Parts: sequence; C-alpha cells; structure tokens
Amino acid sequence: MDNFYILTVNPGSTSTKTGIFRNEEPVFIKKIVHDAGVLNGFSSIMEQYVYRKNSIIEELNAINFSLSDIDIIMARGGLLKPVRSGVYEINDRMIEDLSSNTMGEHASNLGGLIAAELAGQTSTGKAYIADPVVVDEMQDIAKVAGHPAFKRVPIFHALNQKAIARKHAALINRDYEEINLIIAHIGGGVSVGAHCRGQIIDVNNALYGDGPFSPERSGSIPAKQLVDICFSGKYSKAEIEKMLVGGGGFMAYFGTNSYSEIKNRAENGDKQCKLILDAMAYQVSKYIGSMAAALKGEVDAILITGGIANDPYICSYISKMVEFIAPVTVYPGEDELSALAHNGLMLLRGTIQAKQYG
Repeated sequence: MDNFYILTVNPGSTSTKTGIFRNEEPVFIKKIVHDAGVLNGFSSIMEQYVYRKNSIIEELNAINFSLSDIDIIMARGGLLKPVRSGVYEINDRMIEDLSSNTMGEHASNLGGLIAAELAGQTSTGKAYIADPVVVDEMQDIAKVAGHPAFKRVPIFHALNQKAIARKHAALINRDYEEINLIIAHIGGGVSVGAHCRGQIIDVNNALYGDGPFSPERSGSIPAKQLVDICFSGKYSKAEIEKMLVGGGGFMAYFGTNSYSEIKNRAENGDKQCKLILDAMAYQVSKYIGSMAAALKGEVDAILITGGIANDPYICSYISKMVEFIAPVTVYPGEDELSALAHNGLMLLRGTIQAKQYG
C-alpha cells in the first residue's frame, strides 16, 4: 500500500495547529502558540496571514521536512457560503471569499489561504478543506427563526462532529448513515447537533449568539434585554458583538476564558464559579434534549466531545441529565488534525471525490 504524506493546517484564535501524517499515522504534531502581544499588533486577522504561514514553514524547517514530499494539504475550512458536508478543493472563488471575509472574519479563514500558497511547493500542488464550519444539512423547518427578517444559520464544529460520528459508528460496527446521534462539542464554543442517518438536520450557531453559552460566548440570551442594551447608548456595535463572541460566558462573569481556572476555583469553594460552571452544563443538557425532539426520540447514542470533555465532572453532570434519552459516550478532545488527515487520505485513495466550491 502506498505511503502518502499529508500536511494539516488548523488556525485558531490564539494558536495554529499543524501536523504531518503518513497515511493516518501522525509523524509530527505541533501547536504553535502565538504571543498575544504579536497578534494584538495586527489590525485584523487577515493581516496575520504571512506571520502564521511563516510560523508553519519555520516548524517544518526545524525538522528538516521538505514540502516537496507532501502529497496533499488539508486545511480547516473557514467562514464561507453554506456548503454540504465533504472535501472541497481550494479554488479561486474560495480564496476570494476567505480573503474578503464575505461571511465573517475568523482565524479559520486563514487555513485555506495558507494551504493554497504552500501547495505550490508540494508534489501535487493540491490543497483542500474538509467539513468546514459552514456545513449546512439542516432541514428547512429548523431554519425558521420566528420572523421573516431572521433565519437560523448553522456555524459549528462540523469537522470534529462528523469525525466523531464516523468513529463511533465504526466502533459499534454500524454505518454512520444508518444511525441517529446527538453530538455535543464543548470547547471555546459549544455546538449540539442532531445527526439523522448521516445528515446533521439541526444544530445551533455556535459562533453568533445561539445555543448554550461557553467560556467566551454568550449563546442564546434574552432578546428584549439585548434590544434594550443595543439602544441604551452605552455600547457601540463592536462592543455588543464582543459581548456575544469573545467577551461572553466565563469571560463576562470572571474576566477569563480558562475552564481549568474556573473549575479550580469552584472546587476550592467559589460558589459563583460553581453556579456558572453548572449552568453551562445545564444548558448543554437542555439543548441535547431539544435535539432528541428533532430526532423524534429515535436516538442511538449521545456523544460528548471537545476540549472540555476531558473533564469528568462536566461530562458526568450532562450524562446524568440526558442518559434517559440514550447511552452517553465521551470522546474527549478535538483531534481536528487527524480528521483532516483522514479526509485527505480518503481523497488520495479514491474513496471519496473532491467537490467544487461556488
């Protein structure tokens, strides 16, 4: 069997994760943590492009690995127009939309741009994204928001949710396309998806004010109170948006988005920290219940994943609330690099075909 080398690129808000895989085996994994002072020196995320690209090149040079040995580059997909699940070749239309922040600005937008440039130095010159955050398989009824001026739009951890769904299906000797799952990804953002026979028919918008709150996002908040704040004259549009994303959740209550810090404070007797910690778990549990309704109660399993799923306390809290619906299994962490590599390998072996964006 051929040995393929796959480079993975996953930019986040404060770090850039990269890895080299030989088939599905990681041979090099690196989380490049960027200095906050350096990032704050850029006026926009897009201005970080060269800095982040060079940081990856420096890591590859440090291990004497040549890009010419890479067969394919797989990047985390950014904020694009809604697409179906799958692997997409990075084409001119995608580069244009990522560069112009057509659908919003996020560090993940840099992934496709960096991959496209680095691909020119690989053996095949090919770069792709897989299951970007804008995967849209929602049924029409789930998109109705209650007023024609609004529409529910999914932005969530599609890459990890799809990867964990397929992993679980394989472990129980079932096809992903024949089972129903509820998957809760709990990290810097929280997304809860209803997977119906291979399609995510309902999921919250984990970025822009929808669903459970998280360490740095407010989630769904009372609409009337939000309207009052918007017209109070006390806050700018940018400040209110910061309340929703980046400055919400733990950040708003405690001035930190560190889950471990809040957990330690709760364990040491801080009642307010324990209340907010439990409230987040409570909201995740309620949203899992709503997804059970979306699946008409036909749920084969509930899966908990994401970085915070490493904490037994939060997983136990949620499990006790929802295990009456279906068995609960925990897959801690968010191994998006492995998920990207797996998609790239399927593409190289011809198991799947790449799709075209636009």
